Amino acid sequence: MTNTINTATIIILLITGVYFSSQNQQSDKNMNTDKLETATLGSGCFWCTEAIFQQLKGVEQVTPGYSGGKRPNPTYEQVSSGATGHAEVAQIIFNPEILKYDELLEAFWQSHDPTTLNRQGADVGTQYRSVIFYHNQQQKEIAEQYKRKLNAAGVYENPIVTEIVEFKAFYPAEDYHKNYFNNNKRAPYCTIVIAPKLDKFRKVFKDRLKVTTNNTM
Repeated sequence: MTNTINTATIIILLITGVYFSSQNQQSDKNMNTDKLETATLGSGCFWCTEAIFQQLKGVEQVTPGYSGGKRPNPTYEQVSSGATGHAEVAQIIFNPEILKYDELLEAFWQSHDPTTLNRQGADVGTQYRSVIFYHNQQQKEIAEQYKRKLNAAGVYENPIVTEIVEFKAFYPAEDYHKNYFNNNKRAPYCTIVIAPKLDKFRKVFKDRLKVTTNNTM
């Protein structure tokens, strides 16, 4: 992928204040469940998005599903047709005392190509669009600032086309989509598409991964 973000550039931007500062992180044992937050992100096929975010410390739950369209309770077939307006997304429950929202977005930007409109690799259609559904004003401001800074720095060869829109509703995907990679590691899509992305992601974020990457969230 020619537009893959440069890790060194991310570090420089982090140091120079592009990201909001993160406070000292606490261990999972000290987690305050009252402070869990929600993020809803679309970065192509939700099998990939789910598998990526399951890896990170501070992520408590990842649920694949649909968001951003007009049809309530859509099916996978309806979303795949492109007629519903929904995007395939992952809804992520995370502990901000361990993983800040800006750090979650760092993983988001680095794990897909945000410069291709309605496409990730061979997956083509509006359901595969790059999108951030913000749940509050703070999330909106962080996402918009982050996107502006990345574009201004020329981190990607082409402009970022990621949508940043208000969260309205989330519809969980059918059960067979949940924990798809862990349950179907030998399936062609998993071996050809997801596994290489995970390998690359783990190398970049090796200091932020859970103790075991073979989770069953």
